[in-house]
Amino acid sequence: MRPITLPEPPGLPAPLPEPDVADLRLETVLGALSDPLRLGIVRKLLLERERFDHPCGWFGIDRPKSSLTHHFRALRDAGLIRQRQYGLERRSHVRVDDLDARFPGLLALVAAWTAPEA
Repeated sequence: MRPITLPEPPGLPAPLPEPDVADLRLETVLGALSDPLRLGIVRKLLLERERFDHPCGWFGIDRPKSSLTHHFRALRDAGLIRQRQYGLERRSHVRVDDLDARFPGLLALVAAWTAPEA
């Protein structure tokens, strides 16, 4: 499975604060991905997106908003996703170019991951 790469559309709002590429740390990225929900969010963004970025509701996760905010912030703080504020909603996409430059092959592993059967 290969990640879907979409071009950045013109006129996007500025991204929310995130680490620079040089500051991305493997242990921080892996720590954020160690949670199955966050791993699933990144995988879904890599494989199933039809637009450049998506609001939290697109993921279809049945969790309280405060819980989702925590998970998305953990992904952003680790440098896995870029978020932008569109009015009252935040939309996310994976920092594919930055992560591929810093950790080649990592996103291919995430894309190939499948959740264990319950």
